[in-house]
Amino acid sequence: MSHAEAWLKEPWSDSQRERDAAKFGIWVFLASEMLFFGALLLTYTVCRIEDPHAFALAGRETNVWFGTVNTAVLLTSSLTMAVASQAANLDDAPRRLIGLCLAATALLGVAFLVIKGFEYKEDIEKHLVPGPSFPLAARASQIFFALYWILTVVHAVHLTIGIGLVSRLSGSILLGRLTPYRHPQIEVTALYWHLVDVIWIILYPLIYLPGRSL
Repeated sequence: MSHAEAWLKEPWSDSQRERDAAKFGIWVFLASEMLFFGALLLTYTVCRIEDPHAFALAGRETNVWFGTVNTAVLLTSSLTMAVASQAANLDDAPRRLIGLCLAATALLGVAFLVIKGFEYKEDIEKHLVPGPSFPLAARASQIFFALYWILTVVHAVHLTIGIGLVSRLSGSILLGRLTPYRHPQIEVTALYWHLVDVIWIILYPLIYLPGRSL
């Protein structure tokens, strides 16, 4: 029995068709997610055009060091995810390598959330939450931080889901419960993880870089 036949399930009679169907399904899902985030980003763009100065002042209040470190962490997680995905397409790749790369990806995702938690703690201590005690006078600055919280929390929720998916795959592979070679779950999970990374790469300059040259 080939590696592909080992995980083939009904109603599929051909492993390539199952992989193509899985990829089509995840791309449809990712497109819907991009529409969701696109609406939020469009709202951000319109508000920033309305009052760019207030957005620049608000952007200077964010902690660029936290944002930069988290960007490096997430990009590294994309590397380990890509290594696992590519290795799964090779019949002679060590199963342990695939499982460990997936485990490293999940751990880097957890590290991102921990760092983000410290950043949120600092934001709350500085009262950078829209409300009566907000330190900046401009109304648009509160809109900036309202969007900051919405965008980063929604991103964190997506990342948490990704960590769960990757952790399950890693555990199943390392324990010998899943044959990883050309398995559609790995490719689909990798595409989801890369989407989460791409969204953060878009968010990073929008959130942390406005007003840094002032």
